[in-house]
Amino acid sequence: MAAPMDCLESLEGEGSAGCRASGVEVSVPSDPAAAAPLCPHGPTLLFVKVSQGKEETRKFYACSACRDRKDCNFFQWEDEKLSEARLAAREAHNQRHQPPLSRAQCIERYLSFVQLPLTQRKFCQSCQQLLLPSDWREHGEHQLLSDISITQLRRPSQLLYPLENKKTHAQYLFADRSCQFLAGLLATLGFRRVLCVGTPRLHEQIRLTAPGEKSNTKSLLLDIDFRYSQFYLEDSFCRYNMFNHHFFDGKAALEVCRAFLQEEEGEGVIMVTDPPFGGLVEPLAITFKKLIAMWKEGQSQDDSHKELPIFWIFPYFFESRICQFFPSFHMLDYQVDYDNHTLYKHGKTGRKQSPVRIFTNIPPNKIILPTEEGYRFCSLCQRYVSLENQHCVHCNSCTSKDGRKWSHCFLCKKCVKPSWTHCSTCNRCALPDHSCAGPKDGCFICGALDHKRSNCPNIGISKRPNKLLVSSFLGAIYRSADDSRHSHHYV
Repeated sequence: MAAPMDCLESLEGEGSAGCRASGVEVSVPSDPAAAAPLCPHGPTLLFVKVSQGKEETRKFYACSACRDRKDCNFFQWEDEKLSEARLAAREAHNQRHQPPLSRAQCIERYLSFVQLPLTQRKFCQSCQQLLLPSDWREHGEHQLLSDISITQLRRPSQLLYPLENKKTHAQYLFADRSCQFLAGLLATLGFRRVLCVGTPRLHEQIRLTAPGEKSNTKSLLLDIDFRYSQFYLEDSFCRYNMFNHHFFDGKAALEVCRAFLQEEEGEGVIMVTDPPFGGLVEPLAITFKKLIAMWKEGQSQDDSHKELPIFWIFPYFFESRICQFFPSFHMLDYQVDYDNHTLYKHGKTGRKQSPVRIFTNIPPNKIILPTEEGYRFCSLCQRYVSLENQHCVHCNSCTSKDGRKWSHCFLCKKCVKPSWTHCSTCNRCALPDHSCAGPKDGCFICGALDHKRSNCPNIGISKRPNKLLVSSFLGAIYRSADDSRHSHHYV
């Protein structure tokens, strides 16, 4: 679940110091060539607990996709050796937790379903499954929808219930306003193919055409929700974990994605992704760079300088983190909103506005935002901004990030939120009720201010905490992240 808007301001109000007091970071394995152990969601990630002023702890593997150990309780120390019996038991566990139908079976059932007369097309809301006549008896006492039209089949996000486990798959769906804006913008920019990573509703919008017409734009959906397998053929959907670049259906699905990216020598394609806000930016960035590398394989040597166009939809307060991995990215002022979210809706003002933005490597002056929705063109910045985002003559920029008018602080020499004041103790602007005694910027390990954790000479020194302590810590960190960040969602 998303954080309340006052909580979002508190998060950023404390600055990076408040958020970086402790946490879990993705770590590089001691042996990069060694394969990571597998859980039901594919290769696990290697994590390490970091706390400012303390030594790095023992590294451990955990699920890349689930933040609640009740959903995936995988845990293994990096240096732990498992017996053959435990490895066999783990493999059996992974197999038991796969979808009941294979990808080939889903496609076969779909092709049979569309051939049925309208009166025989039924969908089980209880099981979230398209039903063939042979299934009716088994689902006789379930809640069913009848007369499923082809139009409904083309909008599966309206048939499927959004998953509501906020620590695993809390699905928030693009509002029609945002979805239509994105689809129209992609067409205006001339893209002919769209790789939709975790954006099923945009995938649907792109594929919608009038009966008998052929769409000029192709779309491929990569999403972890296996329920979409029953609505699409293999050339339009691949089940995919964006946190570890894992294709659940193996090499065949990977080759579908590769062919899609490299079609027309990679020209005319863009990737649009809306990851879970509670996920770590680093594994997402690593995955996206692998997709970029896949696209570059189809480029000629002369085109090696080109970048794969990307729209990364994420909250504005992740701007510095995203730009750390993708320096060419800019944040647009456009506010993305969602149908089934109580806070992230269009029309709200002040601190209640949606914090979700679009990060892109497409030059901002090429992107036109709708003036009827409250955006204007700044001739000085040469880009569209929100109406309240006023140009600051001191910063020489339209500086607001959250849609409100920001104020310039001459002591900090930058613009800050209107609710912030300058603290003489901290020598920076912050919320009036912030804690001056909070942790400061610097190294997590030794506390020194002249370097970061990654450059600390003591980074190799580690403690070996017990498994229960780390498991409890991991749960606490994930619960904290859930309280302060938007959790897993798909749009």
